[in-house]
Amino acid sequence: MWIVRLALRRPYSFTVMAILVVLVGVVTITRMSTDIFPNINIPVVSVIWSYAGVAPEEMEKRFVTVSERAMTTTVNDIEHIESQSYNGVSVIKVYFHEGAKVEAGVAQITSIMQTLLRITPPLIIQYSASNVPILQLGLTGKGLSEQQLYDLGLNFIRTQLATIQGSSMACRKIQRL
Repeated sequence: MWIVRLALRRPYSFTVMAILVVLVGVVTITRMSTDIFPNINIPVVSVIWSYAGVAPEEMEKRFVTVSERAMTTTVNDIEHIESQSYNGVSVIKVYFHEGAKVEAGVAQITSIMQTLLRITPPLIIQYSASNVPILQLGLTGKGLSEQQLYDLGLNFIRTQLATIQGSSMACRKIQRL
């Protein structure tokens, strides 16, 4: 009740205070950085082996077991490792301890994976909540072969998307099952 009496006695002071609050609010809102996905440090790295036509059991024996053993002896600060094998693809998730240097872990994983097998090296991806894929593209066409679709996507569509600022992309050829 006392604030109402004060406002009635000093209307100009309260008007100036209200205008000041509005101005400070507008200035603060315009200068505030906005990010839908703030930078969150998630200490997880994925190793993705791809070898078309190999059964999940073979993927596990040839890639996952060898990779997991190599990582446990050479990579620092590993909390635990999870893996899943599918037809032609194996995904190994390496979880690091909180506060671990994930960049150093990525470098160590990359170096040990490069030495393991003499095939196409795996994709090694560091997870980040701010790096969420926003576009996944699949191509199909009547009268076009898989190679023609792949060439179209790689040489024309991908080059157009790559010019967008902040974009990063991987290109994988997926074969029909």
